[in-house]
Amino acid sequence: MNFRSIYRNIFSSFINLFLSVEEKSDNNLGLPRKFLIIRQHNQFGDMLATVPLFRAIKEKYPECEITVIASQTNYRALEKNPFVDRLFVFEKNKIFNSEYRTSLRKILKDKYDVSIVPVTVAISNTSCIFAALSDAKIKIGPKSLSGKNNSLKKLFNYRINLDWRKYPDAHVSDFIQDIVRQFGISTRDFSSIVIFNNEDRNYAKDYIKSLGKQDNELLIGLHIGAAKPQNRWSLDKYIKLIGMLNEKYNAKFYLTGSDADKEQLDYMKQNCSTQVGFYITGISFLAAIIEKSSLFITNDTGVMHVAGTLRTPQISLFGQTNPFNWAPVGENKYFIRKSELIDDISVDDVFKLAQFILDKSLTR
Repeated sequence: MNFRSIYRNIFSSFINLFLSVEEKSDNNLGLPRKFLIIRQHNQFGDMLATVPLFRAIKEKYPECEITVIASQTNYRALEKNPFVDRLFVFEKNKIFNSEYRTSLRKILKDKYDVSIVPVTVAISNTSCIFAALSDAKIKIGPKSLSGKNNSLKKLFNYRINLDWRKYPDAHVSDFIQDIVRQFGISTRDFSSIVIFNNEDRNYAKDYIKSLGKQDNELLIGLHIGAAKPQNRWSLDKYIKLIGMLNEKYNAKFYLTGSDADKEQLDYMKQNCSTQVGFYITGISFLAAIIEKSSLFITNDTGVMHVAGTLRTPQISLFGQTNPFNWAPVGENKYFIRKSELIDDISVDDVFKLAQFILDKSLTR
């Protein structure tokens, strides 16, 4: 056993000693009015995939209020979300700021009926401790994840075994609901939501106009970046794909990205001979632009989930990740996966699917 494991065991024992609660088995939540959901460690896509959980709670308890503790990397997924009544952003670097600690404590001590720690691919100790520190009457969290024990499971009244191995192709939005399913809380609507307003729509209209798009032209967006290198399809393949689509269709193209995608976007600017626009700005503006697009093509990353909330036809490209777990669901949502190597997807694979989608829309 290494030093890190020893430290974790000592730390867990200390936390359990002071914050453990009595385990319950009756599955009776009563009529809760105030929920605290702690989702402060996951990525943007994980948070959007949690929206159906919020929907399920609101369907079961229409009059309830939901407070969510999010992170700096995922909170924008919930801005203006109709299921979330209050959103608090946990900023680790501010934890030694007395004013910030007061705000955090106020959030945790707001007389909740139920606190919940959802899980996808990892259990967060911080989330478990926040649930324990809250004044919620009932605390629900993971007992284990795919056979791996949660050393802080005693912090919860209801300790739930979560196991991807039971249904390895389950959609993540379905799996997340396992944390509350035994209480009769669930929904079959796995769709997520990104809200945008008229200001966002006007911005999108101006941006599309700046591309020189005419009424008879298609608008095709592509997201070429991804935080994980193994989730990035070849830039040269994107360039070739854009050229083939440009030759086949009367279309305008734009590429989306963030500051983190600067290297990839610079490469496209220097090497793509087809004229394309570039777009870097907020999530709600991006959603408004994608909504107006004829097709959106994306790597497996956060923007894929943003596009997935819209009705716009979409092609998502996968490598290592199981698309049955993570691909957007719904009409006109398509994915391609050939192997664990995303670059095993050929340009022709994507072009043929894009052609099928666009030709179908043009015949309507």
